[in-house]
Amino acid sequence: MSRKPEQGEATNPNAAAERLRLDIWLWAARFFKTRSLAKAAIEGGKVHCNGERCKGSKVIGVGTALTIRQGFDQKQVVVKALSDKRRGAPEAALLYEETPESLAQREELAAQRKAMNASMDSHSGRPTKQDRRRIQRFKQEHLES
Repeated sequence: MSRKPEQGEATNPNAAAERLRLDIWLWAARFFKTRSLAKAAIEGGKVHCNGERCKGSKVIGVGTALTIRQGFDQKQVVVKALSDKRRGAPEAALLYEETPESLAQREELAAQRKAMNASMDSHSGRPTKQDRRRIQRFKQEHLES
């Protein structure tokens, strides 16, 4: 019992290996933990295909340029291979290649965030017991003189 192919779906099995839905590929390439998270990110405008906003059902092929925003990071990747099966991380990394510009930009922004966090005071909130003793000692020294 064969089923009828839906609109936009490949009719021969070889064509299925050449094209794949974007949300399935993002899940298989391990950018998102579930397909529904991938779909939500696409609908939220966090994933652009060839510079344009797209839908989860967008059909992609090898050579498609994707921009993926995850948290503070924005990755620009080129699709190298297609897979509709989620495998281990080393195999998933073979499905795409991040552009050198994207890598350099992410490393630069990460260094800026790290420098910004280093300059912030880590003692926010209530003073510790040791801090209270230092404060009391400081007050006693300056009140006596």
